[in-house]
Order: sequence, then C-alpha cells, then structure tokens
Amino acid sequence: MDVEAAVQAPMQPHRRHRRTYSIEELGPRYKWIALSNTTLGMLMATINSSIVLIALPDIFRGIHVNPLEPANTSYLLWMMMGFIVVTAVLVVGFGRLGDMYGRVRMYNLGFAVFSVSSVLLAVTWMDGSAAAIWMIAWRVVQGIGGAFLMANSSAILTDAFPLRQRGTALGINGVAAIAGSFLGLVIGGVLGPLDWRLVFLVSVPFGIFGTIWAYLKLHDTSERQPAKMDWWGNLTFAVGLIAVLVGITYGLQPYGGRTMGWTSPFVLSCIIGGLVVLVIFGIIETRVANPLFHLGLFKIRAFALGNVANLLASLGRGGLQFILIIWLQGIWLPQHGYSFEQTPLWAGIYMLPMTIGFLISAPTSGVITDRIGGRALAGGGMLLTAVSFLLLEMLPVNFSYWPFAVILLLNGLGMGLFVSPNRADIMNSLPAGARGAGAGMTATFQNSAMVLSIGFFFSLMIAGLANHLPTTMAQGLVTHGVSATDADHIAHLPPVGVLFAAFLGYNPIQQLLGPTVAQLPADQASFLTGRSFFPELISGPFSDGLTAAFWFAIVVCLVAAIASWLVGKPKLTPVPAPAGQPRESAGSELAAAAGELVGAAVEEAVPEPVHAVSGRLRTPDGHSVPGVITVTGLDGRQVARAKTDPNGGYRVTGLESGVYTLIVTAPGFQPEAASVTVNGFGAVHDFVLAGGAPETVVLHGTVSGPDGQPLAGATVTVNDADGRPVGEAVSGPDGQYRIPDLTAGEYTVVTSLFEPALRQVELGAGESVTVDLDLATRTREDAQP
Repeated sequence: MDVEAAVQAPMQPHRRHRRTYSIEELGPRYKWIALSNTTLGMLMATINSSIVLIALPDIFRGIHVNPLEPANTSYLLWMMMGFIVVTAVLVVGFGRLGDMYGRVRMYNLGFAVFSVSSVLLAVTWMDGSAAAIWMIAWRVVQGIGGAFLMANSSAILTDAFPLRQRGTALGINGVAAIAGSFLGLVIGGVLGPLDWRLVFLVSVPFGIFGTIWAYLKLHDTSERQPAKMDWWGNLTFAVGLIAVLVGITYGLQPYGGRTMGWTSPFVLSCIIGGLVVLVIFGIIETRVANPLFHLGLFKIRAFALGNVANLLASLGRGGLQFILIIWLQGIWLPQHGYSFEQTPLWAGIYMLPMTIGFLISAPTSGVITDRIGGRALAGGGMLLTAVSFLLLEMLPVNFSYWPFAVILLLNGLGMGLFVSPNRADIMNSLPAGARGAGAGMTATFQNSAMVLSIGFFFSLMIAGLANHLPTTMAQGLVTHGVSATDADHIAHLPPVGVLFAAFLGYNPIQQLLGPTVAQLPADQASFLTGRSFFPELISGPFSDGLTAAFWFAIVVCLVAAIASWLVGKPKLTPVPAPAGQPRESAGSELAAAAGELVGAAVEEAVPEPVHAVSGRLRTPDGHSVPGVITVTGLDGRQVARAKTDPNGGYRVTGLESGVYTLIVTAPGFQPEAASVTVNGFGAVHDFVLAGGAPETVVLHGTVSGPDGQPLAGATVTVNDADGRPVGEAVSGPDGQYRIPDLTAGEYTVVTSLFEPALRQVELGAGESVTVDLDLATRTREDAQP
C-alpha cells in the first residue's frame, strides 16, 4: 500500500454523519466556513454567560421576585453563576466525547440544545419562586449547550487550519469568546428595559441559523478515537468541582451574624469535601486506560505553562467585570446624575473601551503569532494588563471619565494581546487525537477561574466594606434623622446586600431603610435615597476593597506573564531519526496526520522505559486481525513498533508516562490511529478495523531438482518474519506446489529435500505470486565429509 493510499484509506465514507473528510477534499474555503461558524457559536455562548448580569433587575421584576430578600439570595446567585458552573464542570467531558464520536457532531448538538433552552427561558409563564427555579434549571441546560460549543470549537479550528494560520484563527475565535462576555453586558442593558424575555429570545434566531449551518457545512476532519468513557472520572470530577464552586458561591452569603459564610459548616463541607473528591479524581485518572483528564498532557511544557497563564489571567479578569459594574452603578454614575434605575445600561456603555481594545488587539496578535510566535505577545499582554490594574488602583473613586476610558482601553488591549497567542500555544502543543480533551481542560480552567475570581473579589470587597462601612453608615443615618437604634441595626446588616443592591441597579439605601423611610421627614428621606448620599457614604470603604482586589489582580497578571514567557518558542527544526531506528514513509505520513509535527523536536527528553500499551485488533464482528502497531511520541517520531500475535493481540513495552499516537496497519484493512495516555498502570486500547476481511495471497511455484527437472515430493514451508511457520505444501508429480490463504507481508520460503533452497519474498494483498525453487546440486549425504 503506498503512502497516499495509506493516508486516504481511513477517510472513505459510509454514512454522512460518520464520514471523515480530508482538508484537501473540502477545499480551501472550508477553514473559513469553520472559523465563521465556530466564532458565531462562541460569541453566542459567551454573550449569554453575561447577558443576564445587567438585565437581572428587569428579569426579577418580570417574575415578581425581590432578589435582595434573604430567602431569594440563592436565586440571585444561581442566575448569575449557574451557567458558568455548569460549563466549567462539563466542558472536559464534552471535549472527550468530541474526540470519540466526532467534534462536529457534538458541536452541532450544543447549538441545538442552546437554541431550545433559549426558547424555553423566553416563554417562562410562571411567577415567583416557581419561575425563578424554572429559569435557573433552563439556564443550566443552556450552560450544557454552551459547554458543547466551547469544548469543540477550538479543536475544530485546529483541525481545519494549517499550523501557519492557526494563531489567526484561534485569535479571532478568542475575540468572540471574551468579547462576548463584555458585549453581553451592553445587550442585556439595552434589551432588559424593553422586555426581559428579549434577553433570552435574542439568541434563538442565531441559534437556529447556526445549528442548520453547522449541520450542512461543518465536517469532521480528524479520526475519531474509539474508547470507553471514564465514568468514574466523570463522576468524581463533576461532584468535586460542583461542590467546590457551590461552596465558593454560598461563601459570599452571611452566616451566623458574620458578614460572609466561609465558616459555615455547609460551605466548609462543600469546599473541603470537594477538594478531597478532586484528589480522588486525580488518583483515578492515573489508573484508567482512557482518562477524562489526560494528565500526561501536562508533560508538554507549552500546554502546562499555557494553562497556568490562562488560569491566572482568568482569575485577574473574572472579577473585574463585577467590580467595575459595582463601581459604576453604585458610586460613579449616581454621582454624575444618573438614577439608580438607569445605571445598569450606562455601566455597560461606559465599559465599551475595554471591549474595543480587546477587539483591536486580539485578531492582530493572532496574525503576528503565526509569524513570530506567541511568547513575547502573551507575556507583554499580561504586563500591560497588570499596568492597567495599577493605574485603576491609582484612580480616585470619583474619577474623570476619559482617564478611566483610556485605562480600560489599555486593559482590553493587554487581554487581547494575551488571548490569541496563549490559545494558539496550547492548541498547537496537542496531538490531534487529544485536541478535544485538551481544549475542554483549558476551558474548564478558564471557567472555574471565573467563579473563583468572582468569589475572591467579592470577598475582598465585602471584607473591606465590613471594616469601615458600619460606623460611617450609622453616623450618616443618625445625622439625617434616623433613630440611633434603627441606624445601628441597618449599619450592621451584611454588606453583601449593599453590593448586590448596587450591582442590580436598586437604590441601596431605600432597600436598607425599608418601612423606616416613610417615618422620616420628606426632605431627609429624599436626601438619603437620592443620588449623592450612598455614593459618598460608600466611597471610602469601597476604596479599601478596591485596593486589595486590584493588587491581587496585579500579582496574578505578573505571574501569568512569567508563565507565558517560559512557554518558549516552538522548535520546528527537523530532528533525524535515532541511529538504528527505521523511518517508514507510510508510518510517517500517518503520524503527521495524527500529530501535526512529524520529526519536530517539541521536547528534548530521554524517556525511561517503564510502562506498556496493550490491546487487540479485531473486525466489527469480533474476528481477530493480525497487524503492526507503530507508536509515535508527541514530536511525531517513532518510539516503538510491534507485531500482533495470531489472535490480534499486541503489547508494546518500554514507554514512559505520557501521550502517544498508536498507528495500526493490517493487510486489507484501513489504517487507524488513536491517541493514548500511558500512566502508572500502562494503557489498554483495542482497535476495531474497517475494510472487510483481509485479502489473501496465493503462493505457488515449481520445485526443480539438481538436474533441473521438476521434483515431486518436496516439502515447501513458508515462515513469517518472526520465523514462525504459517504454511506448508508438498510438490506434486509435475513439481508444482500451492500454498493459499496467506496474508500480505514478508516471508521466507524454504524446501530442504536436498541442500536447502531459500527465497525471501514480500507478498502484496490480493496477489498470486510465483516462487520457483531450484535445489542445490548436492544432496545432504553428498555434503557430509
């Protein structure tokens, strides 16, 4: 079988949904179709992750729920965080499903689920708690659709684009992924006051269009990796991560007279128990053949450090949205003449410079990454982001807008410079068979960091307010006619209520005073609930919380810059095969299709042979298939090769822990490739080969004696390359012999009636081969002394 046939054989169609296409077959326009569709999907998913933040007041008013009442705070938290928590938990598993069953298929399913859940959110007909629970449930389902989209879009693009253009494509997709979270604030602020249902309904036409478009135009271009699902890994990962994220979410609520709930038994049980379960998850992942988390991928420096940088950048970025929203809505906008009801919309508008900066720099950095690499851009982007946080910390609470706008622009530019090269470095480091899982792992870190960041930033803000706000508020309320008893009670209410009120566009003092406001003189009541008292009251305590939050962001951005620089520049210089190690053209081509960088030095390391990969080759109906297993490393170089036993079983030993590509060739069958993670207990991977039963070879010929005449009664034996006899025949009266039912391969043909005659032959599938044997002129007896 020649190289071209070997590469194209796995791509033969048999059903539309299961067909794997080659990039050449789809044509040069396909990559742009993939980019535009996945960009639409990512934009829709990330817009909906933030669209409710600004629109929450309108949504809760629409279903007649007061989210600031203690009994309803959980509704508020889950409406804000539920989508992010679900995507963080599921995105890795869905990326793995994409590797196994087709990335495009899973991506299409995500579009459909997203569209259906958006419709059901928009048609909410209930009121009160029932409506809140209904909407939270469908927000969770919407998050499931978003997880399908996020987990597979990067892998689809990495498959579709060549290495030299991949940074541009992933950069544009990254623009959609992060810019969508900012655009969602503006869209929610515009649509919420018109009709809260439009906040969800706006996604429906785009979802329907994207679903149909993806179904008709997107195709899988990488081989699926048949494997068993890691159910125990999925279960422990989901339970552990959900418990930790739920604990962080409820840690923001008051408990037992304290301002926050970090000492609550429930919160401690969730966080500690979740961490224990995640440790168990890590142990499981080192002991299963097909783990959910390919821990061996962290041996790839670019993947490990790229994800560290991504995690830290997300920690710095995630809580920034909430801090800026509270800063603008609770303090700055009311001080500049906006009513509290108007602040949600205008907060989104005044934050647009950040989005503009991001939209400018992210695509540009992607193009530059394709030419010079991403280390300098990613590191420089994080340094610029750290500088922008430092400048924000230096601003007074009541600032002038244009310096604020310039700083937001710098922040957006820095984040955009970082995102494209970071994502390109991560995805380029992955073998083809692990791209879905790798992209899912990256998205998990990013989404989990968003929840961690929100919890951390809110905690810093609440702690800052709790230290100074009670005294300041009590004095201010008493000065303006509130009784000392009422003022002391209101001042010592948990500050989280003040933050949530400012965040939602409610009048915080009016919410805190409640019925007390009706007992005050009209002028005092009007002053207390006006646009100046609360902003001036909270400015000092809020500034303390801002300082702590911004310094935390500065530190994590600087560490992310260091991690980005340490990723290093990819080494793409060809490396010759080690001495004594053969290079096979078909194997190299298949390795290139599976691993992208054939003969490229990704990491220079000498592995210690400690583990094994084993399994079996069979047909769909269970028959064993003999064949050859070639194992390549992450750099595309062959590290091992083995033949199967007669029952189709194979075992490759001497492998270090890590990720490898297994390439299977068997006569008469289509070649297969799979990405396998080898851990402390090795790995097991069976191959089901398509293409029907192997074509057999007939070996025949004539045995001639010393006199040149046909010789009867000569035994002809055929041995395989390992010396095992695989066929035998006795020549007839005319010297003819015939040995049927051989498979393609290298054989030795021997007859030894006289001095042995030996011929080396290579048989091709479906051939009929003639091998004539001429015996030596001496008999065995003649040869003896």
